[in-house]
Amino acid sequence: MNLTKRTGTVIENTGSQVALRRLHRGKLNGKRALTGWVKKALDERAGYVLICKPRSLLMGDDGRTPPSSTCPAVARQPIFDRQKRVHAYELLFRFGFENVFAYHDGDHASKAVIANAFLIGFHTLTQGRQVFINCTRDILVNDYAFLVPGKLMVVEILETIDPDDEVVAACRRLKSRGYRIALDDFTPSSQLTSLLALADIVKIDFRATPPAERTTMAAEGKRRGLSMVAEKVETETEFREAAACGYTYFQGYFFARPEIVATRDIPAFKLNYLRLIREVNRPEVDLSKVERIVKAEASLSYRLLRYLNSAFFSFSGRIRSLRHGLSLLGEDETRKWISLVATTAMAGDKPPELVVNCLVRARFCEQLAASLRLQGRGHELFLMGLISLMDAILGLPLAEVLSEMPVAEEIKAALLEDRGTFGSAYRLIRAYERAQWDEVTQAAQQLQLGDDDLARFYQESIAWTGQIFSVKEERVPGS
Repeated sequence: MNLTKRTGTVIENTGSQVALRRLHRGKLNGKRALTGWVKKALDERAGYVLICKPRSLLMGDDGRTPPSSTCPAVARQPIFDRQKRVHAYELLFRFGFENVFAYHDGDHASKAVIANAFLIGFHTLTQGRQVFINCTRDILVNDYAFLVPGKLMVVEILETIDPDDEVVAACRRLKSRGYRIALDDFTPSSQLTSLLALADIVKIDFRATPPAERTTMAAEGKRRGLSMVAEKVETETEFREAAACGYTYFQGYFFARPEIVATRDIPAFKLNYLRLIREVNRPEVDLSKVERIVKAEASLSYRLLRYLNSAFFSFSGRIRSLRHGLSLLGEDETRKWISLVATTAMAGDKPPELVVNCLVRARFCEQLAASLRLQGRGHELFLMGLISLMDAILGLPLAEVLSEMPVAEEIKAALLEDRGTFGSAYRLIRAYERAQWDEVTQAAQQLQLGDDDLARFYQESIAWTGQIFSVKEERVPGS
């Protein structure tokens, strides 16, 4: 790839500029300046704007830049530790929905992940956690991975890469600069075996690996001092099996799968919160009754007041009473925020990422309202996303949960049968969060939604959820 005369990119810090003037054979002369900017931006988290994409990174060997949307589509998937806390995220990127297979070049996709992560902001995507990014041969041998600081990035080497001398040399350069290397979809017969000595992490397709081999590979990885990741862990049973085998990290959607229990085994406080959500979503809200229920739970009352006095609202004075706050919110916002607070409190004994998933879904669906010509029903779309994982929170079938809630029929039809406009919106967010781009395309076409809007909605939903947690994580009395 010859990049000798292509321009770099410009980064703006509220007036001052750092110009990365030139790219030469894939190596940035201004690489140090870029890395320093990213570090400073992450430290200060404000005032920095990337005002153009590094187009050189997005060009194929033929010099063409494939069409891409203004706001890039990037999904993230969590990687958990043994306590079900998020350890890192894997970033999964695609260009505009109409170009799913227009560019088959995996190198192009990986370079776009790195370039567009700057555009979106690493902190927004990952809340300061490490990111796993798939790296192809071209990314490795041209040192593009150095665009991301080593403390942030895990270089994930795809199983299709031939570990020739150039690839091995590139991995050594990465290791010398403090980068961690992960081998993807590893098997005992993998051609990546020769890279084990340079690897820090090995990822195993848990479902595709025979049971006896799962344990053997985990033990061998531990003997070598490697962190072992079990991928495609989709149920709680599989999580427990992988943990028993000795795996360190786990990737999959097991955390959002319900473990069904008898109603009598559900803690009373969860049923109280469910009653509150039911009460606040009746066609006619009785604020006095809602206030009494909220006041009966000291921690819930405190959480709600914290939100009301946070940066989410621009009330002129401090809100000191629930009655005062509820009267200022109005009916629809009261429904939204009390449902949010009750849901997050209800899920206190679940992996935090389950709540994150609920809130991202809720905010994403709410933002669809105007585009779907459903103005005035944003709070219903928000509620649909929020309660879509209520089966995992409560351990009850979703149909049973919904039978006790006075939600719109469109919400029930969407969550239980995938029907109607609400159902299409629900399919869309489920596909987006899993990076199932073909299904995203289908749902977006059904809803007549544009590429840029969806990418922006998802990214804004992640940022909004991060703000929620910045308030939520402050100590709450009685919690």
